[in-house]
Amino acid sequence: MNHYNYYHAMHRPSDKQIKKIEAAINGEYSAIQCYANLARSAPTAQERKRIHEIRKDEMNHFNAFVQIYVKLTGSQPQYKITEECPENYIDGLEFSLKNEQNTVDFYLDIADEASDQFIKEVFRRAAIDEQNHAVWFLYFFTKNR
Repeated sequence: MNHYNYYHAMHRPSDKQIKKIEAAINGEYSAIQCYANLARSAPTAQERKRIHEIRKDEMNHFNAFVQIYVKLTGSQPQYKITEECPENYIDGLEFSLKNEQNTVDFYLDIADEASDQFIKEVFRRAAIDEQNHAVWFLYFFTKNR
């Protein structure tokens, strides 16, 4: 077995881990759609701008996770919206802050289970971003209630 194959055999994630990465891709895809609607409903330019920045982070996570998935499986993921975003702005903020907060733990679990250092780092960084997003959504939710 050459070094490349040995490395892949040692670092090959389980089917369960690949399913978690698929769920992360779908979560990011859902968030991207949700935050586009949320930004359109935002009552101020400041909130709209921040939600667009958050959405941009989500797009970066999505692209990174798709890249990881393709590297691990050799195929493109079939992504879909897995959670519908509320239409009402306040309800959308509450939904988003809970979703972001739950995602922090999910991404940290993926990072902890990964044996590949790059995957660990990508998911840890995404978890930090998600925590930051949750704080912004909580601020807007509290401010607008």
